[in-house]
Amino acid sequence: MLGLQRTARAIAAGAAALFCLTAPVLAEDREFSWSVTGTGTSDYIFRGISLSDERPVFQASVDGSYGILYFGAWGSILNEQAGDPVEIDFYTGIKPVLGPVTFDFGVVYYTYFWADEPSDLDYYELKAGFTYEPVKNLTVKPFFWWVPDQANAPQQWAIEGTVAYALPQVGIFTPTVSGLVGYQDADTNNGFYFGDDSYTYWNAGLALGVEKFTFDFRYWDTTLDTGLADERFVFTASITLP
Repeated sequence: MLGLQRTARAIAAGAAALFCLTAPVLAEDREFSWSVTGTGTSDYIFRGISLSDERPVFQASVDGSYGILYFGAWGSILNEQAGDPVEIDFYTGIKPVLGPVTFDFGVVYYTYFWADEPSDLDYYELKAGFTYEPVKNLTVKPFFWWVPDQANAPQQWAIEGTVAYALPQVGIFTPTVSGLVGYQDADTNNGFYFGDDSYTYWNAGLALGVEKFTFDFRYWDTTLDTGLADERFVFTASITLP
């Protein structure tokens, strides 16, 4: 626990120092932008685990940014058998740029509702990472996620890395192949994740972009021994406006 607290303090100090270094340049690039995204997916997967009971659901988000500041809200239907719950996440953060690297320091607040009534499962999570393009069309994204000990969630953390490569356009489609590997751990010693306190998850897939639409075909799997985290293929279609 002490090691995680030191890591979190180091990340916060690094974020503050980076913001001071980049603020003079970024102050000149202040412009408000926004977008709305609607998504249909065959299964809502969160770090390898199905949160929609392996059912198709609808999701939507509203995002805005001003300079290096970003903010938004994202929502999804969850397991219908649990009483039509809905998850709504609120997030904000900064994305300072230093040379070829775009950093991302933010916080996500997860909220849950059953039949329009708030639940007692809400919690928040901190994140830190960056996006880097070592060669043209190849993007690397390592991220660290940390949940401080809260009334509704034990202290836990996850580290994951994503690699994506944009392929040449094929007809009207812009294809991108990508993969992710992550590791999740909770300080509980009581089998927090379906009998385990830690597990590894990964995915690989192909996204096809055409104008404002994206069609994603993805394979997911984990090291957990449960039906909700078994290997599966997930199809997602989304549209982003304007």
